Amino acid sequence: MVAGSSKERRRYRRWSAEAKRAICLETRAPGVSVAQVAQLHSLNANLIFKWLRDPRFAPGGMLEAAPVFLPVQLPDGEVPMAPSVVPSESGSLGRVEIVLAGGHRLNVQGAFDGDAVARLLAVLVRS
Repeated sequence: MVAGSSKERRRYRRWSAEAKRAICLETRAPGVSVAQVAQLHSLNANLIFKWLRDPRFAPGGMLEAAPVFLPVQLPDGEVPMAPSVVPSESGSLGRVEIVLAGGHRLNVQGAFDGDAVARLLAVLVRS
């Protein structure tokens, strides 16, 4: 059979669940892109993205991970506004305003459950 012939049988590799998890974990290293990991393993980056969306292979159960604060860099000369705390109708203090890049805005005032706010943020970030 001639190499490159359309009748040549294509061989598909099979990846174990452990191998998929390990490859997905490699994408979480600082400064490493999914494209670099894909090239290292001779894979299409879209396949790795598909694995990353699957909770079975996402590093550290990413869908179940607790929310964390991420570092923020502001352009030089830009001063952030101090958070404002205002009393709610019930007399308890607390106000949080979060603006996401997708245009979603979340305002929470008064006493609130931090876990519930974190779950709401997780939904907004995915949409």
